[in-house]
Amino acid sequence: MSTLPQTVDAQFIQDVTTWEAFAGRLADIAGRLAVNLVAAAIILVMAVWLSGWASRLVRAALGRLHGARYPPDPTLQTFLSSVARFGVLAVGLVAVLQQLGVQATSIIAVLTAASLAIGLALQGALSNIAAGVMILIFRPYRVGDVIESAGRQGTVKSLDLLVTELATADNVKVVIPNGKVFGDVILNYSTHRRRRVDVIFKVPLKADIVTVLQRLRDRVESDPRVKQDPPPLIEMLDLSEAWAQAAIRVWVSRDEVSAVKTDLMLAAHLLAENPQAELEPPRPPNAANPSAPIPESSGFSLKALGRGRRSDRRSPQSPPKA
Repeated sequence: MSTLPQTVDAQFIQDVTTWEAFAGRLADIAGRLAVNLVAAAIILVMAVWLSGWASRLVRAALGRLHGARYPPDPTLQTFLSSVARFGVLAVGLVAVLQQLGVQATSIIAVLTAASLAIGLALQGALSNIAAGVMILIFRPYRVGDVIESAGRQGTVKSLDLLVTELATADNVKVVIPNGKVFGDVILNYSTHRRRRVDVIFKVPLKADIVTVLQRLRDRVESDPRVKQDPPPLIEMLDLSEAWAQAAIRVWVSRDEVSAVKTDLMLAAHLLAENPQAELEPPRPPNAANPSAPIPESSGFSLKALGRGRRSDRRSPQSPPKA
Protein backbone atom coordinates (compact mmCIF):
# COMPACT_ATOMS: atom_id res chain seq x y z
CA MET A 1 0.00 0.00 0.00
CA SER A 2 1.50 3.26 -1.30
CA THR A 3 1.66 6.36 0.80
CA LEU A 4 0.84 9.85 -0.46
CA PRO A 5 3.46 12.57 -0.32
CA GLN A 6 3.34 14.89 2.58
CA THR A 7 2.82 17.90 0.25
CA VAL A 8 -0.56 16.58 -0.96
CA ASP A 9 -3.12 17.62 1.49
CA ALA A 10 -6.78 16.71 1.87
CA GLN A 11 -8.02 19.75 -0.05
CA PHE A 12 -6.16 18.68 -3.19
CA ILE A 13 -7.58 15.20 -2.98
CA GLN A 14 -11.09 16.68 -2.66
CA ASP A 15 -10.56 18.94 -5.70
CA VAL A 16 -9.35 16.02 -7.81
CA THR A 17 -12.33 13.97 -6.78
CA THR A 18 -14.69 16.83 -7.66
CA TRP A 19 -13.15 17.31 -11.11
CA GLU A 20 -13.31 13.59 -11.80
CA ALA A 21 -16.99 13.55 -10.84
CA PHE A 22 -17.67 16.61 -12.98
CA ALA A 23 -15.84 15.11 -15.96
CA GLY A 24 -17.74 11.88 -15.56
CA ARG A 25 -21.03 13.66 -15.34
CA LEU A 26 -20.15 15.82 -18.36
CA ALA A 27 -19.26 12.72 -20.33
CA ASP A 28 -22.55 11.14 -19.29
CA ILE A 29 -24.50 14.24 -20.39
CA ALA A 30 -22.62 14.37 -23.69
CA GLY A 31 -23.33 10.71 -24.28
CA ARG A 32 -27.04 11.11 -23.58
CA LEU A 33 -27.14 14.23 -25.74
CA ALA A 34 -25.45 12.43 -28.60
CA VAL A 35 -27.94 9.57 -28.29
CA ASN A 36 -30.84 12.03 -28.18
CA LEU A 37 -29.49 13.92 -31.20
CA VAL A 38 -29.17 10.72 -33.18
CA ALA A 39 -32.66 9.66 -32.15
CA ALA A 40 -34.05 13.13 -32.99
CA ALA A 41 -32.35 13.02 -36.38
CA ILE A 42 -33.84 9.59 -37.05
CA ILE A 43 -37.29 10.82 -35.98
CA LEU A 44 -36.96 13.89 -38.23
CA VAL A 45 -35.91 11.81 -41.22
CA MET A 46 -38.79 9.42 -40.60
CA ALA A 47 -41.22 12.35 -40.28
CA VAL A 48 -40.06 13.82 -43.59
CA TRP A 49 -40.39 10.43 -45.30
CA LEU A 50 -43.79 9.78 -43.78
CA SER A 51 -45.00 13.26 -44.77
CA GLY A 52 -44.11 12.62 -48.40
CA TRP A 53 -45.74 9.19 -48.26
CA ALA A 54 -48.91 10.64 -46.71
CA SER A 55 -49.03 13.37 -49.37
CA ARG A 56 -48.75 10.81 -52.19
CA LEU A 57 -51.32 8.57 -50.50
CA VAL A 58 -53.88 11.38 -50.24
CA ARG A 59 -53.30 12.40 -53.84
CA ALA A 60 -53.75 8.82 -55.07
CA ALA A 61 -56.83 8.32 -52.88
CA LEU A 62 -58.46 11.42 -54.35
CA GLY A 63 -57.68 10.16 -57.82
CA ARG A 64 -59.41 6.85 -57.11
CA LEU A 65 -62.31 8.65 -55.42
CA HIS A 66 -63.24 10.65 -58.52
CA GLY A 67 -62.74 7.69 -60.83
CA ALA A 68 -61.81 7.56 -64.47
CA ARG A 69 -64.90 9.42 -65.72
CA TYR A 70 -64.16 12.63 -63.84
CA PRO A 71 -60.48 13.55 -63.50
CA PRO A 72 -59.38 14.60 -60.00
CA ASP A 73 -59.30 18.30 -59.26
CA PRO A 74 -55.67 19.52 -58.97
CA THR A 75 -56.63 22.24 -56.47
CA LEU A 76 -58.20 19.77 -54.07
CA GLN A 77 -55.33 17.31 -54.50
CA THR A 78 -52.72 19.97 -53.80
CA PHE A 79 -54.55 21.36 -50.77
CA LEU A 80 -55.31 18.05 -49.03
CA SER A 81 -51.92 16.57 -49.81
CA SER A 82 -50.28 19.67 -48.32
CA VAL A 83 -52.48 19.39 -45.22
CA ALA A 84 -51.46 15.75 -44.77
CA ARG A 85 -47.80 16.54 -45.30
CA PHE A 86 -47.62 19.45 -42.87
CA GLY A 87 -49.71 17.56 -40.31
CA VAL A 88 -47.21 14.69 -40.25
CA LEU A 89 -44.31 17.16 -40.12
CA ALA A 90 -45.88 18.96 -37.15
CA VAL A 91 -46.25 15.70 -35.23
CA GLY A 92 -42.65 14.83 -36.09
CA LEU A 93 -41.33 18.17 -34.86
CA VAL A 94 -43.16 17.77 -31.56
CA ALA A 95 -41.59 14.31 -31.16
CA VAL A 96 -38.15 15.76 -31.94
CA LEU A 97 -38.54 18.46 -29.28
CA GLN A 98 -39.62 15.92 -26.72
CA GLN A 99 -36.64 13.71 -27.58
CA LEU A 100 -34.30 16.65 -27.03
CA GLY A 101 -35.80 17.32 -23.63
CA VAL A 102 -37.79 20.42 -24.56
CA GLN A 103 -41.15 20.66 -22.87
CA ALA A 104 -43.44 20.58 -25.90
CA THR A 105 -46.56 21.13 -23.83
CA SER A 106 -45.93 24.84 -23.43
CA ILE A 107 -45.04 25.20 -27.12
CA ILE A 108 -48.26 23.41 -28.14
CA ALA A 109 -50.24 25.69 -25.83
CA VAL A 110 -48.69 28.81 -27.41
CA LEU A 111 -49.30 27.51 -30.93
CA THR A 112 -52.89 26.64 -30.04
CA ALA A 113 -53.53 30.13 -28.70
CA ALA A 114 -51.94 31.69 -31.77
CA SER A 115 -54.00 29.46 -34.07
CA LEU A 116 -57.16 30.43 -32.23
CA ALA A 117 -56.38 34.13 -32.60
CA ILE A 118 -55.57 33.74 -36.29
CA GLY A 119 -58.73 31.70 -36.81
CA LEU A 120 -60.90 34.37 -35.22
CA ALA A 121 -59.24 37.09 -37.30
CA LEU A 122 -59.64 35.12 -40.53
CA GLN A 123 -63.03 33.61 -39.77
CA GLY A 124 -64.57 34.63 -43.10
CA ALA A 125 -61.63 33.42 -45.16
CA LEU A 126 -61.48 30.13 -43.27
CA SER A 127 -65.21 29.56 -43.78
CA ASN A 128 -64.73 30.14 -47.51
CA ILE A 129 -61.83 27.69 -47.52
CA ALA A 130 -63.92 25.09 -45.71
CA ALA A 131 -66.77 25.63 -48.17
CA GLY A 132 -64.31 25.39 -51.07
CA VAL A 133 -63.01 22.07 -49.77
CA MET A 134 -66.58 20.74 -49.46
CA ILE A 135 -67.40 21.91 -52.99
CA LEU A 136 -64.26 20.27 -54.36
CA ILE A 137 -65.09 17.03 -52.55
CA PHE A 138 -68.80 16.73 -53.33
CA ARG A 139 -68.59 18.42 -56.75
CA PRO A 140 -72.05 20.01 -57.08
CA TYR A 141 -70.67 21.75 -60.16
CA ARG A 142 -67.53 21.77 -62.26
CA VAL A 143 -65.66 24.21 -64.44
CA GLY A 144 -67.73 24.74 -67.58
CA ASP A 145 -71.12 24.05 -65.98
CA VAL A 146 -73.95 26.57 -66.16
CA ILE A 147 -75.18 27.16 -62.62
CA GLU A 148 -77.34 29.55 -60.65
CA SER A 149 -76.52 30.39 -57.05
CA ALA A 150 -76.61 33.40 -54.74
CA GLY A 151 -78.92 35.16 -57.20
CA ARG A 152 -76.43 34.87 -60.07
CA GLN A 153 -76.43 32.67 -63.17
CA GLY A 154 -73.53 31.95 -65.46
CA THR A 155 -70.86 29.55 -66.64
CA VAL A 156 -68.25 28.45 -64.10
CA LYS A 157 -64.87 29.69 -65.28
CA SER A 158 -62.73 28.84 -62.26
CA LEU A 159 -63.08 27.23 -58.85
CA ASP A 160 -60.55 27.51 -56.05
CA LEU A 161 -60.56 27.32 -52.27
CA LEU A 162 -61.83 30.87 -51.71
CA VAL A 163 -64.12 31.96 -54.56
CA THR A 164 -66.04 30.71 -57.58
CA GLU A 165 -65.81 32.77 -60.77
CA LEU A 166 -68.78 32.90 -63.15
CA ALA A 167 -69.23 34.43 -66.58
CA THR A 168 -72.78 35.58 -67.25
CA ALA A 169 -74.55 35.27 -70.60
CA ASP A 170 -73.50 38.84 -71.46
CA ASN A 171 -69.89 38.02 -70.50
CA VAL A 172 -69.75 39.78 -67.13
CA LYS A 173 -67.29 38.40 -64.59
CA VAL A 174 -68.96 37.47 -61.29
CA VAL A 175 -66.88 36.38 -58.27
CA ILE A 176 -68.85 34.69 -55.48
CA PRO A 177 -67.30 33.59 -52.15
CA ASN A 178 -67.54 29.85 -51.68
CA GLY A 179 -69.28 30.32 -48.33
CA LYS A 180 -72.24 31.97 -50.06
CA VAL A 181 -72.36 29.36 -52.81
CA PHE A 182 -72.23 26.37 -50.49
CA GLY A 183 -74.74 27.91 -48.09
CA ASP A 184 -77.26 28.68 -50.83
CA VAL A 185 -79.35 26.64 -53.27
CA ILE A 186 -77.29 25.57 -56.30
CA LEU A 187 -79.04 25.04 -59.64
CA ASN A 188 -76.84 23.15 -62.10
CA TYR A 189 -78.21 23.26 -65.63
CA SER A 190 -75.39 21.14 -67.07
CA THR A 191 -75.52 18.02 -64.90
CA HIS A 192 -78.10 16.03 -66.87
CA ARG A 193 -77.90 15.51 -70.59
CA ARG A 194 -81.65 15.79 -71.02
CA ARG A 195 -83.95 18.56 -69.87
CA ARG A 196 -87.66 19.15 -70.18
CA VAL A 197 -89.02 22.17 -72.01
CA ASP A 198 -92.37 23.50 -70.79
CA VAL A 199 -94.28 25.94 -73.00
CA ILE A 200 -97.56 27.30 -71.61
CA PHE A 201 -99.83 29.18 -74.02
CA LYS A 202 -103.40 30.39 -74.42
CA VAL A 203 -105.84 29.63 -77.22
CA PRO A 204 -108.97 31.76 -77.77
CA LEU A 205 -112.19 29.80 -77.51
CA LYS A 206 -113.22 31.03 -80.94
CA ALA A 207 -110.29 29.10 -82.44
CA ASP A 208 -110.35 25.37 -83.19
CA ILE A 209 -108.56 24.11 -80.07
CA VAL A 210 -108.49 20.49 -81.24
CA THR A 211 -106.78 21.45 -84.51
CA VAL A 212 -104.27 23.62 -82.66
CA LEU A 213 -103.30 20.84 -80.28
CA GLN A 214 -103.12 18.26 -83.06
CA ARG A 215 -100.86 20.44 -85.20
CA LEU A 216 -98.62 21.10 -82.22
CA ARG A 217 -98.39 17.37 -81.57
CA ASP A 218 -97.46 16.76 -85.20
CA ARG A 219 -94.90 19.52 -84.87
CA VAL A 220 -93.10 18.07 -81.86
CA GLU A 221 -93.26 14.52 -83.23
CA SER A 222 -91.58 15.61 -86.46
CA ASP A 223 -88.92 17.71 -84.72
CA PRO A 224 -85.62 15.77 -84.71
CA ARG A 225 -84.48 17.67 -81.61
CA VAL A 226 -87.37 16.40 -79.46
CA LYS A 227 -86.88 13.08 -77.69
CA GLN A 228 -89.68 10.59 -78.17
CA ASP A 229 -88.85 8.67 -75.00
CA PRO A 230 -90.48 9.83 -72.81
CA PRO A 231 -93.10 10.90 -75.34
CA PRO A 232 -94.13 14.56 -75.71
CA LEU A 233 -97.02 15.67 -73.54
CA ILE A 234 -99.68 18.21 -74.58
CA GLU A 235 -102.34 18.93 -72.00
CA MET A 236 -105.03 21.41 -71.06
CA LEU A 237 -104.40 23.38 -67.88
CA ASP A 238 -107.29 25.79 -67.54
CA LEU A 239 -110.48 26.90 -69.26
CA SER A 240 -112.21 30.25 -68.95
CA GLU A 241 -114.89 32.15 -70.80
CA ALA A 242 -112.45 33.71 -73.28
CA TRP A 243 -109.56 31.33 -73.70
CA ALA A 244 -108.15 27.91 -72.90
CA GLN A 245 -104.71 27.43 -71.38
CA ALA A 246 -102.59 24.51 -72.57
CA ALA A 247 -99.03 23.28 -72.12
CA ILE A 248 -96.43 21.46 -74.21
CA ARG A 249 -93.87 19.38 -72.32
CA VAL A 250 -91.07 17.79 -74.33
CA TRP A 251 -87.64 16.37 -73.51
CA VAL A 252 -84.64 17.64 -75.44
CA SER A 253 -80.87 17.74 -75.21
CA ARG A 254 -79.56 20.35 -72.80
CA ASP A 255 -77.89 22.19 -75.70
CA GLU A 256 -81.22 22.55 -77.55
CA VAL A 257 -83.37 23.92 -74.72
CA SER A 258 -83.43 27.57 -75.79
CA ALA A 259 -83.87 26.86 -79.50
CA VAL A 260 -86.68 24.33 -79.03
CA LYS A 261 -88.48 26.51 -76.50
CA THR A 262 -88.36 29.53 -78.81
CA ASP A 263 -89.59 27.43 -81.74
CA LEU A 264 -92.50 25.95 -79.77
CA MET A 265 -93.54 29.30 -78.30
CA LEU A 266 -93.64 30.86 -81.76
CA ALA A 267 -95.54 27.90 -83.25
CA ALA A 268 -98.07 27.93 -80.41
CA HIS A 269 -98.64 31.67 -80.85
CA LEU A 270 -99.14 31.41 -84.61
CA LEU A 271 -101.48 28.44 -84.38
CA ALA A 272 -103.49 30.06 -81.60
CA GLU A 273 -104.08 33.04 -83.93
CA ASN A 274 -104.66 30.90 -87.02
CA PRO A 275 -104.90 27.09 -86.74
CA GLN A 276 -104.21 26.79 -90.49
CA ALA A 277 -101.06 28.94 -90.44
CA GLU A 278 -98.01 27.70 -92.32
CA LEU A 279 -95.07 26.92 -90.06
CA GLU A 280 -91.41 26.86 -90.96
CA PRO A 281 -89.85 23.40 -90.66
CA PRO A 282 -87.90 22.85 -87.42
CA ARG A 283 -84.18 23.33 -87.52
CA PRO A 284 -81.88 20.29 -87.45
CA PRO A 285 -80.04 19.44 -84.21
CA ASN A 286 -77.01 21.57 -83.38
CA ALA A 287 -77.83 24.16 -86.02
CA ALA A 288 -75.43 27.07 -86.46
CA ASN A 289 -78.17 29.56 -85.60
CA PRO A 290 -80.15 28.09 -82.68
CA SER A 291 -82.88 30.71 -82.85
CA ALA A 292 -86.16 29.69 -84.42
CA PRO A 293 -86.92 31.04 -87.91
CA ILE A 294 -89.61 33.71 -88.14
CA PRO A 295 -92.16 32.79 -90.82
CA GLU A 296 -93.40 35.32 -93.34
CA SER A 297 -97.04 34.70 -92.40
CA SER A 298 -96.61 35.93 -88.86
CA GLY A 299 -98.96 38.85 -89.51
CA PHE A 300 -96.38 41.39 -88.30
CA SER A 301 -94.51 43.62 -90.74
CA LEU A 302 -92.29 46.54 -89.89
CA LYS A 303 -92.64 47.90 -93.42
CA ALA A 304 -96.41 47.90 -93.21
CA LEU A 305 -96.19 49.57 -89.84
CA GLY A 306 -93.88 52.23 -91.25
CA ARG A 307 -96.16 52.85 -94.23
CA GLY A 308 -99.11 53.25 -91.91
CA ARG A 309 -97.28 55.81 -89.85
CA ARG A 310 -96.18 57.78 -92.90
CA SER A 311 -99.68 57.81 -94.30
CA ASP A 312 -100.96 59.10 -90.99
CA ARG A 313 -98.49 61.96 -91.07
CA ARG A 314 -99.41 62.97 -94.63
CA SER A 315 -103.17 62.74 -94.20
CA PRO A 316 -104.81 65.82 -92.74
CA GLN A 317 -106.59 65.46 -89.50
CA SER A 318 -110.33 65.11 -89.82
CA PRO A 319 -112.33 67.82 -88.14
CA PRO A 320 -113.94 66.91 -84.88
CA LYS A 321 -117.49 65.75 -85.06
CA ALA A 322 -120.13 68.00 -83.67
